[in-house]
Amino acid sequence: MNKPNSRLLPNNVFTVPKNVLLLAPEQIGALAQAFTAWRDAAVRADHLRSRERLRLVFQLLRHTGARLGEVLGLDDRTDMDLDRGMILIGKGSNRREVPIPQRLARELRRVLESPLAAGYSGDFLHADQGLVRRTFYARADECGVPRELATARVLRNTRAVEMLRSGVPLAVVQTVLGRSPAELKGMLQQYSGQDAAFIVRRLALGDMSGRTSARNSFYCRVTGIARDAVMAEVRMESKQGDALCAVITTESLHSLGLEQGVPVVATVKAPLISVQKPFSEKHSSRRNTLVACVTKVRASKAITEISALTNQGQDLCALVSASTAHEFELAPGDQAVFTFKALSVVLNTL
Repeated sequence: MNKPNSRLLPNNVFTVPKNVLLLAPEQIGALAQAFTAWRDAAVRADHLRSRERLRLVFQLLRHTGARLGEVLGLDDRTDMDLDRGMILIGKGSNRREVPIPQRLARELRRVLESPLAAGYSGDFLHADQGLVRRTFYARADECGVPRELATARVLRNTRAVEMLRSGVPLAVVQTVLGRSPAELKGMLQQYSGQDAAFIVRRLALGDMSGRTSARNSFYCRVTGIARDAVMAEVRMESKQGDALCAVITTESLHSLGLEQGVPVVATVKAPLISVQKPFSEKHSSRRNTLVACVTKVRASKAITEISALTNQGQDLCALVSASTAHEFELAPGDQAVFTFKALSVVLNTL
């Protein structure tokens, strides 16, 4: 699968002013590991509770981009919808929903339902801001991150830039972080003249690239997993109700944190999808089979692109050889069967 930046997007090239402090990905990882090691070193139950609380404060700041006071003021009874992976931040008209990774939602549920949170219902995350700052500085010293980067403000800036670079619209970032558009534009999304020229030149050529990138995306939830020591079969149901299957390595299964109920995006490159007419004498052993109505056929001497739409509204695209397309003579309006192997499916967590 092509890397996310294989096609140029404006959000990949905006310039962050030098006066805006940010954490690099490796620095965020180092801080997270430092907090985990610090928690694991606790020998008393009260120390373990305190350290786990502060570790979760770090994780929430890192993934929500919220202000320190907003995270410390969270009521775990009313401000967390962990089934949906949502944190409710702010009060009154300023209240907003902020999504968090499913992995963090599972960690929060595990801790809040454990003896560590006994007697702290509603205020488990409440802590003194001074203590939080001192703890962040100490973890930064342990892992070699400059102290001035181990702050809630820097985590907030870092989260904003992460979302912008991932293609999240500026208005959505503003809503999630509770920041004004002017603040974000002025601080985090400035384009130099060189940036602008680069964007214009490359976007003019954008339509010529990516013909064989992953044109097929399915938004799914994991319904079951079978695994051995090396490989794992991940069964899913798309939002349209189609059953899909992927085979990935067990290592990938663990790194993605997949388990039943976790939302995923399954993608398949167009050249890896086969097409045939319904009731064809050719039988396929492929695990993934979808029936769709052909909407467009674009042919060259060597390759034919076939686009289709399932009854449930799922777009499909396949690239097949000209000889295969000629054999079936598909045209817009025809029904066709699209199949692909479980090994051809690439999974990404949401």
